[in-house]
Amino acid sequence: MESDNPSGADNQQETADLVDSLDPHWVVGFVDGEGCFCVSVHRNKMMRRYGGWQLQPSFHVYQHQDHRVVLDALVGFFGCGRIRPKGPKSAVLTFSIDGLSELERAIVPCFEAHRLVVKRADFNAFAHIVRAMCRREHLTSSGFERLVRLAYGMNANGKQRSRTLDQLLAGSSETVRGAPIV
Repeated sequence: MESDNPSGADNQQETADLVDSLDPHWVVGFVDGEGCFCVSVHRNKMMRRYGGWQLQPSFHVYQHQDHRVVLDALVGFFGCGRIRPKGPKSAVLTFSIDGLSELERAIVPCFEAHRLVVKRADFNAFAHIVRAMCRREHLTSSGFERLVRLAYGMNANGKQRSRTLDQLLAGSSETVRGAPIV
């Protein structure tokens, strides 16, 4: 009798077989279609410099929950990452890596060795930002501004961002719970 349980032994063997057979060129093509290299800029009340803003690079790959085995295989392929729902009621799952050291160790070298086509420019900016952050360049005013500008040039020039680059860099006199917002 076969099990529909996605965590069953059959599924674990299928995932192990898929991990062993993943070709890096297939992974690149898959990521070109279903992945995203992004650098968010968000508030962190612990960050006192730069108006409380923090850079957070992350790598995501999306897939319907019916094909979770592919995302499980990516965890094995890269040796890191986690899988979570895209939203509370979404049938889409997200494989993500957001740890700076994991991005530098696993993601950047993979996509430098096996070049993307569609997302090449975004990846190049992403790799530059990750490496600069590992060198702690974002901790200076000029480095932070340079990396924010580079991040805002990614992913269709940041058209989905809630704040413009000028708003983020200039700040605002408005406050939320005593913290300036932009």
